[in-house]
Order: sequence, then C-alpha cells, then structure tokens
Amino acid sequence: MNNRTSAEKPAEPVAVLTLRTVKPGLEERFEAELHDFISRSLETEGQLGVSVMRPVNGSGSREYGILRRFMNKTYRDRFYESPLFHQWETAVAPLTEGEPKRQKLTGLETWFVSPGQRAVIPPPPWKMAIVTALAVWPVSILVPWLLNPFISNLPFSLQALLIAVGIVILLTWAVMPVLVRILKPWL
Repeated sequence: MNNRTSAEKPAEPVAVLTLRTVKPGLEERFEAELHDFISRSLETEGQLGVSVMRPVNGSGSREYGILRRFMNKTYRDRFYESPLFHQWETAVAPLTEGEPKRQKLTGLETWFVSPGQRAVIPPPPWKMAIVTALAVWPVSILVPWLLNPFISNLPFSLQALLIAVGIVILLTWAVMPVLVRILKPWL
C-alpha cells in the first residue's frame, strides 16, 4: 500500500556533472581509480547511473566529465557525504589538478533522459534541436491561443512572460517526455 498522500509528488531524479583535470602522465592511474570507484559506487542506494566523458585523443585536453544521476536529492547528498566518496576524493587528489568542478544539470539535457535509463548519454545536439523545435512549434501556437482571452488586456511584457511560462510548463512536464519516449530509438 502506498502511504503517500495524493498531494505529495515523487521526488524528481537529479543529475550532477563533475569535471576533473588529470595531471599529465597520470591518466592511466586515474582511469584505474575511476573504474574501481564507479564499480563500487553503483552498488550504493539511489543511483540511476553514471557516464564518463573522456578527453578526445589528440585534443590536448585532460579534463574528464563524470555524470551521475540519482533518484532524488536525498540520495545525491548521501552519496557525496559517504565514506566511499571521500575515499575516492583522497585517492585521486594527487592525480588531478585543482578542485573538482560540480554542477547540477537542469534544462534541455534532462528532457532527453528516459526514466529508469542507466547510462546518461545525451543525444547529439542536432537531434535535441530537432526534437525541441518539433515540440516548441505547436506549443508556441497553442499556448498564446489558449491564454489570449485571459491576458489580452495585460501589458505586452506580462503577456509575453505568461506565454513563456505556459510554454515551458507544457514542454517540461507534458510534451518533451512524450516526444522523447516516442523518438527514443532515433535519439
């Protein structure tokens, strides 16, 4: 039986991107530590997956991106406060330059991750642009048409704000999740 009240919504998944720059010549040791850490960390509760973006060969970059998804903020916070994570930070500190850079991911890239998907690999930007345009076009016609009777007497800037909010709400919670599910094989 579900103890949740009808007013409560399930917590949204969260994603965190961590960027680490590896010291020259230590890439192989970093890779070994990273592989071991990922293997152990995927066992922790609340994980939805992890992807690693390695520097392109010949680019001269030594920056690695580690993208993690969690079931919710609570699991994310537990993970980053865990002994396992602190052991990893201690192990790779001598192998990397400076402090890691972390950012929460929100916006377009979160539309393109299907629920329950283990690996977080966004589609190419051109595919995201096509799907977004397919979604925005009808919504940008529908929202002004629906809102016009209620907002036509308001100042233009307020009308534009309300239309923008309506478009974003429909895209985020209705249109994009459906389109991503439908177009998943292509994406």
